[in-house]
Parts: sequence; structure tokens; C-alpha cells
Amino acid sequence: MPQTRHRHLLILLAPAALLAAVWAYRMGGGKPVVASWPSIAPVAAVVTSEPRLPRLPPQTPAEARAQVAAGLPVNRRAAFEGETDLYRYAQQLAEAARGGDAEAGWMLSRVYDYCAAYAQNPAGYAADNTTLASHANPAVAAMIDARQHLQARCNGFVASDGLTAANILSQRTQAAQAGNLAAEAALLSLGQPLVASAAYKRDLVQRVLASRDPEAYLALSGAMGVSARGDEAYRGYVAGDQFAQLAWQLAACRLGLACGAESNLMTSYCANGGICSANAAQDFPDFVYDAAVPRQSADKMDEMINTLVNGTGVTS
Repeated sequence: MPQTRHRHLLILLAPAALLAAVWAYRMGGGKPVVASWPSIAPVAAVVTSEPRLPRLPPQTPAEARAQVAAGLPVNRRAAFEGETDLYRYAQQLAEAARGGDAEAGWMLSRVYDYCAAYAQNPAGYAADNTTLASHANPAVAAMIDARQHLQARCNGFVASDGLTAANILSQRTQAAQAGNLAAEAALLSLGQPLVASAAYKRDLVQRVLASRDPEAYLALSGAMGVSARGDEAYRGYVAGDQFAQLAWQLAACRLGLACGAESNLMTSYCANGGICSANAAQDFPDFVYDAAVPRQSADKMDEMINTLVNGTGVTS
């Protein structure tokens, strides 16, 4: 299988190395395809420039900039799932974020996270797709489809837009400081919480559970996996291993996060993480249960998800 170019990537989801361990031992006939793993580094390890807000075209007049912001969809999350031109959508979000809109700031970071791998080198990304497709290997067909879908939606971004880990972290910090709970949870998952104390971390988990916000659940999931093992801040909660991390993500699906076969969640796992379902019609929950959850552990996974969905998040 051809290797894609080595790039620093940042995704909201679990680090690829951790998820690969879950998927690997379940591989077999009809199981998911695990393609060449990209390099996914922690945010703090790849800070190479001063963070800044994503740019708007400098030549855009004030009147046009106002029109861009005015056209921003009311439901920013649904727009992120359905928008075919994420470059234009990011411009709208950036303008609103500059005006203090915390939700717009969070969704802006989500768009940039989703498109970062493409934006770092659009020509190289397209060339990788062509190379992969030329091998006519059915094992990578799903990944090619996901990458081409992402490429079409992210077209317009270039390296100078600054879709770096440092800038995504900066954007999420600003959104969190402006009051967005999902952004605050994402910072904890990235190891950069607004406050480093155990009391703060425990309170944040409680606030996410009380919110029933699927974006916040997804954003927090990275903090509730293996990195939470032995941490007193998470004692009693669904936390401490890769299955707990997946349970938070599956709970987000139950609470309304888009988790269908063509959702951003599935596309990100496949295009950015190389973790793809062999069944193009399979949604995220079915994918996880089929690929990562041993049959004897399914009831325990259901129990963890149910306690998260009902807002307690406490393990038995």
C-alpha cells in the first residue's frame, strides 16, 4: 500500500495510535480497513508559529465582510455537516467569531480541524489521492472516497491560511474563554485545560454531562480515555480506557451528533485517521460495535453509554 506524505495532523477524535490498538485485534473478514497511519501529534508538540485567527481575504471590503457574516446559518452545526464549500463557511464563521460569537468560534475550529490535512498541501493531497487510486486496491477504496469527499469540501484552503495545530488551539482557547462548553472540553482533551486543577477537571465533566450537548461529549471524549486512568479527577466516571473514550463518542451520537455513514465523524476517522469501514453504508455506532467492541463486552459498552446519555456518567 502506498504511503501518504508525512504530515502533522490534528483531529478532534482519539489519537490514531490509541484507536489503532482497539481496531487491530478485531481485524478480520468484513472488518474495517486500516490504511497507512498519518502522523497525529499533540497540539503542544507542533506549535511553530504565533496563533492567529483564520484569515479573511484582505481585499474584502467592509460591506462585503458584513454580508458574509449576515449569511451565516442559524444552525452552525447542521451547516458544518451539510455545507459543500467549507472555505466560504469558514469565512462566515471567522467574521462572527471576531464579533464575539463563541459558538461560531468553536465551529470555526471544527472546520479547520477537518480541513487541516488538505490545507497544508492541497496539491500534495490531491496527488496522494491519485496515487492511491492508481493502485486499484479495494482495501483502500473507502479511504480514497473519504479523502476525495474531504478534498471537494475543503477546496479553497491553502497553506498560508494557517490551519496549524497552534492556530486551532488558539481558536479553541478563544471560544472556550468566550463561554463555549465544547471548546472548553476540547482543550481538556488536548491537555491544555483552562485551569489545570483536579477540581476544575471534575467540574468540567459534570458540566458536560449536565449540558447533554453532543458536541461537548465528543470534544471531551479524548480526555476520558487511557489518559484518564488513575486520575482522581475522573474517579467514578466513565473514564480510563479506550472503550470509555468510545462510549463518550457513542453517547454523543445518541444525543444527536451526526454519526451516519457520510457524517463528518466517519469521514474524519477514514480520511484523516485511516480507519475506514468496508461497508460504505455503515454508520458510526454499528462500525464501533462491529470493529472495536468484543461481543462479550457489548453489554458493558451499552451500560456505559446509557449512563452517559442519562447525564450521570457514573460507572457501576
